[in-house]
Amino acid sequence: MIKHEMEKTVVEWLPNARQIVSPNTNDRPKKTQVSLLVIHNISLPPGEFGGGHIEDFFCNRLSLEHPYFDTIGTLRVSAHLLIDRNGQVIQFAPFSRRAWHAGASIFDGHENCNDYSIGIELEGTDNIPYEAEQYAQLVKVTKLLMRAFPAITLERIVGHSDIAPVRKTDPGPSFDWAYYRQQLTT
Repeated sequence: MIKHEMEKTVVEWLPNARQIVSPNTNDRPKKTQVSLLVIHNISLPPGEFGGGHIEDFFCNRLSLEHPYFDTIGTLRVSAHLLIDRNGQVIQFAPFSRRAWHAGASIFDGHENCNDYSIGIELEGTDNIPYEAEQYAQLVKVTKLLMRAFPAITLERIVGHSDIAPVRKTDPGPSFDWAYYRQQLTT
């Protein structure tokens, strides 16, 4: 009974993740299997870290204290998880719900990747190296998600740039895919 309850918790919410519920989610289409993991990056304002602006953005409470925020203040987006520069994991949506992270997207001939994916944002930019703590948490979380959602295989872990190549570049050249994938197999 305890094992079953733990598995149910893991499928919805990560243990030890800080939870901030975003309103920018909705139900996945009926009978949709979670089968894709999408890695993103975000920094607000661009190139700046910390300050809580990402959390505010995902919860529709971004103040207009920076000129860049005027350009994104009306957008409604979220991700399932954010891993900040220190490796702290924040969860904005249960995995059973569709987070709004991929936008217009396609993978393996199937559009609307939000329907069947989990989105993880790394606090970062395309061109600034990610922190060791972020990789450590990303590997840990990915392994857990691969156990909880067996359809997420190594081949079905992609960057935002892979599913929306005309629009997106993240996680960018600073993301070490070889290191990340090697850590997933050890």
